[in-house]
Amino acid sequence: MKRRKIEIMDTTLRDGEQTSGVSFSASEKLTLAKLLLEELKVDRIEVASARVSEGELSAVKQITDWAQKAGYLDRIEVLTFVDNEVSLDWMKNAGAKVQNLLTKGSMNHLTHQLKKTPDQHFKEIEATLAAAQKEGISSNVYLEDWSNGMKSSKEYVFQFLDFLATQPVKRILLPDTLGILTHNHTYEYISEIVDRYPNLHFDFHGHNDYDLSVSNVMEAVKAGCHGLHLTVNGMGERAGNAPMASTIAAINDFLPQVKVHVNETSLFKVSKVVSAFTGFGIPANKPIVGDNVFTQTAGIHADGDSKKNLYFNDLMPERFGRKRKYALGKTSGKANIQKNLQELGLTLNNEELKKVTARIIELGDKKEKVTKDDLPFIISDVLDSDTYQQKVFVKSYVLTHAKGLMPSTTLAIEINGELIEAHAQGDGQYDAFMNALKKVYASKNLELPLLVDYTVRIPPGSNSDALCETIITWERNGKELISRGLDSDQTVSAIKATEKMLNII
Repeated sequence: MKRRKIEIMDTTLRDGEQTSGVSFSASEKLTLAKLLLEELKVDRIEVASARVSEGELSAVKQITDWAQKAGYLDRIEVLTFVDNEVSLDWMKNAGAKVQNLLTKGSMNHLTHQLKKTPDQHFKEIEATLAAAQKEGISSNVYLEDWSNGMKSSKEYVFQFLDFLATQPVKRILLPDTLGILTHNHTYEYISEIVDRYPNLHFDFHGHNDYDLSVSNVMEAVKAGCHGLHLTVNGMGERAGNAPMASTIAAINDFLPQVKVHVNETSLFKVSKVVSAFTGFGIPANKPIVGDNVFTQTAGIHADGDSKKNLYFNDLMPERFGRKRKYALGKTSGKANIQKNLQELGLTLNNEELKKVTARIIELGDKKEKVTKDDLPFIISDVLDSDTYQQKVFVKSYVLTHAKGLMPSTTLAIEINGELIEAHAQGDGQYDAFMNALKKVYASKNLELPLLVDYTVRIPPGSNSDALCETIITWERNGKELISRGLDSDQTVSAIKATEKMLNII
């Protein structure tokens, strides 16, 4: 079966920049233009609106200078207006050669915003298109509010398209400007237009106000449209535009009758760059590019993946330059941990695995995030407790730190079955804990080792806030002893390290 090619026009740099609070610098626009065309391999990019600012003019000049040298100039597009050639003059200064002319696609907009008749509007458009052709600028035409036009003034839309069919127009761009379409309406309207004008090229430009943009895009393709307008991370005005990553994945997997040339493996990389430039984070559960979408959390899923990939689907992370991850938390089973251990090249026996699993579940109950990089430290901490017989237990403690008062600790500790309490103050919470501990040991005529070094760190490579490791060096009878504690709280990890020392001595 011969597959029909669908053009992909990325409008992140124009419509995406209409996201509230977003403004790309000239260097960022140039960087993204290169990424979109050379790495993501979209067919065209809409980079700016004419007449916006001097900064925008400078940005477009940089893009067109690069594009001309690289052979991409005919793929750089600028939004223009019916404004007595002011936009065209701006384009000439910017070195751009393709205009996307904004016109009115509904009687509602034409009547109330422009206050003109269709004939008046068409004559001005005709003059603009003729002037562009004279300057060697090719033209595409936006029918703004086209979706509402099809709902409430269809005769006007067809009158407009009849007119455009006589003009030097390469593409007609159909935007769902206010995001009002359902998938049924999208298919119905575009089918009707494509059937009526088989020799014209139509692009669909979807918005996401009802979270229907991807489904609308798919229906537009089924209905016969020839091109799609998408943005990276779904950026755009209000709820944004149809998102690039989800749309490309859906087309590739569910519409075998068409093909797109977008490079799937670059979708995640470009998404991250756009997020960094805009400061708009990617939701963790956003399809294709979110942090969680290729992460299995439930232990049963990890177990199933080990048994003939039972929980895999066609959205394999490798398609998008990513890897599958197995989350560690309170719903983790041994299978999740085994998957992470395999990546680290570590092995545990069943008994050791049970203890490590229990510790990770304990951290998960505290709503702490545990990562693969934390695992070696959890293993060391848990298995280290097997090297001694525990006779000293820190049963409970209260740590207080109030403005204007010295930190204090009330401590209850069990030594060989006897529970002893003490209270003390100190320069900090851990110092107060140690002073209370000294009181307990003094009451038993026991001497504590001397604390000679105290180091706090997060596990190297970890990007979570789940774990803090405290390493304490003690000196006793001229010999050094090192104990480690691991917890999400710095002071608690130091207390755990101290409890280990008490049992070792």
